[in-house]
Amino acid sequence: MYNLARELLFKLSPETSHELSIDLIGAGGRLGLNRVLTKTPASLPVQVMGLEFANPVGLAAGLDKNGDAIDGFAQLGFGFVEIGTVTPRPQPGNPKPRLFRLPEAEAIINRMGFNNLGVDHLLARVQAARYRGVLGINIGKNFDTPVERAVDDYLLCLDKVYAHASYVTVNVSSPNTPGLRSLQFGDSLRQLLDALRQRQEALTALHGKRVPLAIKIAPDMSDEETIEVARALVEAGMDAVIATNTTLSRDGVKGLEWGDEAGGLSGAPVRDKSTHIVQVLAGELAGRLPIIAVGGITEGRHAAEKIAAGASLVQIYSGFIYKGPALIRQAVDAIAGLPRAGV
Repeated sequence: MYNLARELLFKLSPETSHELSIDLIGAGGRLGLNRVLTKTPASLPVQVMGLEFANPVGLAAGLDKNGDAIDGFAQLGFGFVEIGTVTPRPQPGNPKPRLFRLPEAEAIINRMGFNNLGVDHLLARVQAARYRGVLGINIGKNFDTPVERAVDDYLLCLDKVYAHASYVTVNVSSPNTPGLRSLQFGDSLRQLLDALRQRQEALTALHGKRVPLAIKIAPDMSDEETIEVARALVEAGMDAVIATNTTLSRDGVKGLEWGDEAGGLSGAPVRDKSTHIVQVLAGELAGRLPIIAVGGITEGRHAAEKIAAGASLVQIYSGFIYKGPALIRQAVDAIAGLPRAGV
């Protein structure tokens, strides 16, 4: 059924197809149809960040930026759902066209630019959802906020989403917001992490619950830079690292139609690069901080590879677009087949 739906959706422009898919998945969730039309993955609960996940395969941020289809995605079998990236104020994102499919490579290039309806709209959608599983909310800065004041945007979003999120992801790695990736390094990173940690402590006291903070990083760092980031995250008391965002590399798509478009590349070509970052992080962190792996999972065995590399959880984005809900079940099954699965 999904293959037929994909064939029809792929006849539309990528962004139109994306918007229609969100509408359909959201409608299926409201009607309870998604649960009926898809096979439920095997039970594989896992505890990470002090949270109980139904299974270790989640939806990555970016597909449901505004939280419009939370129930629909949950009913497809994801063990957790991450929505966003959301910014303090609504913003249109970059000019269209800004989303490109490269089916020969099972890849996507996007330069969306954090297009979203703002944090208040997202919170209204969260409050309207019936889903009570693990919900991550991914936060970012507005495009016109100077990088030196980015912390203000992150803290504003954190204040608003804290009581409604199972965990909060801080996106400092999108390649489509000018200057954003500079926040991953040196004093800029440490100042941001310190501010987030202090605000987390204040919000914990205010709300009577501690919401974990995860930092999402890019795949385009050297091993030395990755190790430095890992050390900074541990020193600041962060709760998890998500590896990785999209890449600026064009390895694997050179010569393909749309392959030279600007933006972040996701899907199969980023798989090895992302897995390498996971391995480097795992070697440095040595279990002190859990890793959530995302990037290039287009078959179940790719999810198992991420876990074997040192991740505790995985997320899917581009693979879901190309393979549909069956990929969730295949990924859970592949992880379940690993020694000490879910530990």
